Amino acid sequence: MRKIVECVPNFSEGRDLRKIKMISDAINETPGVKVIHVDPGAATNRTVITFVGSPQGVKEAAFRSVSMAQQVIDMEKHHGEHPRMGAADVFPFIPVSGVTMDECIRISRDVGERIGRELGIPVYLYESSATVPERRSLAYLRSGEYEGFKEKILKDEWKPDFGPQKFNPRSGCTTMGAREFLIAYNVNIESKDKEKAQRIAERIRESGVAKRDAEGNIIRDENGKAIRTHGLLKNVRAVGWYIEEYGKAQISINMTNFNVTPLHEVFDTCESVAEELGTKVTGSEMIGLVPKKAILEAGRHYLNKQNKFTVVPEGNLIDLARGSMGLDEVGEFVPEKKIIEFLLNKPKPLGNLPLKHFINEVCVDSPSPGGGSVAALSGSLAAALASMVGNLTGNSGKIRKKPVEVQEYFRKYTLEIQKTMEVLKIMIDEDSQAFMSVMDAVRMPKVTEEEKRKRLFAINEGYKLAATVPLEVMKKCVEIMPMIRFMAQEGLVDTMSDIAVSVLMAQAGIRGAAYNVQINLGSITDDDFSINAARETTSLLELCDSSVEEILEIVKNRI
Repeated sequence: MRKIVECVPNFSEGRDLRKIKMISDAINETPGVKVIHVDPGAATNRTVITFVGSPQGVKEAAFRSVSMAQQVIDMEKHHGEHPRMGAADVFPFIPVSGVTMDECIRISRDVGERIGRELGIPVYLYESSATVPERRSLAYLRSGEYEGFKEKILKDEWKPDFGPQKFNPRSGCTTMGAREFLIAYNVNIESKDKEKAQRIAERIRESGVAKRDAEGNIIRDENGKAIRTHGLLKNVRAVGWYIEEYGKAQISINMTNFNVTPLHEVFDTCESVAEELGTKVTGSEMIGLVPKKAILEAGRHYLNKQNKFTVVPEGNLIDLARGSMGLDEVGEFVPEKKIIEFLLNKPKPLGNLPLKHFINEVCVDSPSPGGGSVAALSGSLAAALASMVGNLTGNSGKIRKKPVEVQEYFRKYTLEIQKTMEVLKIMIDEDSQAFMSVMDAVRMPKVTEEEKRKRLFAINEGYKLAATVPLEVMKKCVEIMPMIRFMAQEGLVDTMSDIAVSVLMAQAGIRGAAYNVQINLGSITDDDFSINAARETTSLLELCDSSVEEILEIVKNRI
């Protein structure tokens, strides 16, 4: 899984668009990072920037943005409605995919240490990164705001986690932390009654609602704190309101940890509570972005409710979640614009071509796409056929007569095969792009000695990439061989011809990719790389041949 971190920093400048652009550009020009939203506020004099990328890219982008903010924002001249403590005010790092909370905590601390050391700005850690329990709260840290730090930073209990323990009049302080991804999500009801939406919100949100006596007064404990009836869903905040533009009341929801309370559970709970209150949920809308994991989990949930075995590709799961939760009701839900991972995806011009157009691209007088891309396509087709056998067998009813362990293996392997299929589909383009990196390097200038040196280095790196991609294709095709063998042993007899084609396509992918590895190794000057790649290629070919022979023998005996 690709490692993706989100960062949503707040900067104390919302009016000077030139300064905002300079900060945003400092982020966007960092390799491995993409700015996906910039939201300036004139009244608050504050801008929220959302960017995503690799852990290393996000670390570097965060530092660059603080450095730029230090240059362009003078806190001694800053005024705005929003609470603030510094020019680069707060930086939450958020795990999106392939990254743990602990990794985000380390990122926040690494960036904070560097800011304190290189920029001389006091840095405090908050939320999950906090080293002092009270400092988990951003409101606690901001108490007294920028102006208050002039005196309080000198107190022992306000010693920064990083940087000097002295007031920085130009930049103030910066807060770094890690938190879970927040999903902003609205559920629509078949009513214009705001109060009904509010009652649903009170039932579902974790904080619930304050208890009242017969006269409607809030019941309080001995300390004067309201006694509450807790709601149904953890890590959920919600309010009800009426949106005149839509002509509907909505439950406006913030999900602070979708790993604890998933998206589909929020929607289903709203449906059941709405029904109890005499109304219906008609659909929903996603505000901002959502991690792919949340949507895929929802798709699997609604697929399971159909009581079918079928394991379907990611695209189908997204469509199922989209339809089941009515995500298009008040505005089109476009996965490419709403799902974070899709915003970072490189274009896949070959993988997205209709079949006849792909074939035409291969047959013309251009070396790319060539054998490497076709090998990756062969592997993806092998996986697709094996997945088909898994689904057909699973839905035949005969799987229920098999031991529970076999039933579980069918589901597990079909899902794993589809994941590999998705990776191989991406490699169709990656192989072509790797070849083009060699061509780009060859075209580099070679007049001066420095230019020649850079060109030779780039050519060597290009050939290494051109060998690495088909080597990865080989690995992925070999990975699915045990799963194809299982399908050959346990799948429907009627699908044995499909299994035969599947294993032969996997073999074609492996052997085709091997030739692409070998042809590039001859141009690589890194001997260690070449020796290791050649050794691995030989090992994978041996695994392939033994697997193909064994699987075809099983097929022959079952036909």
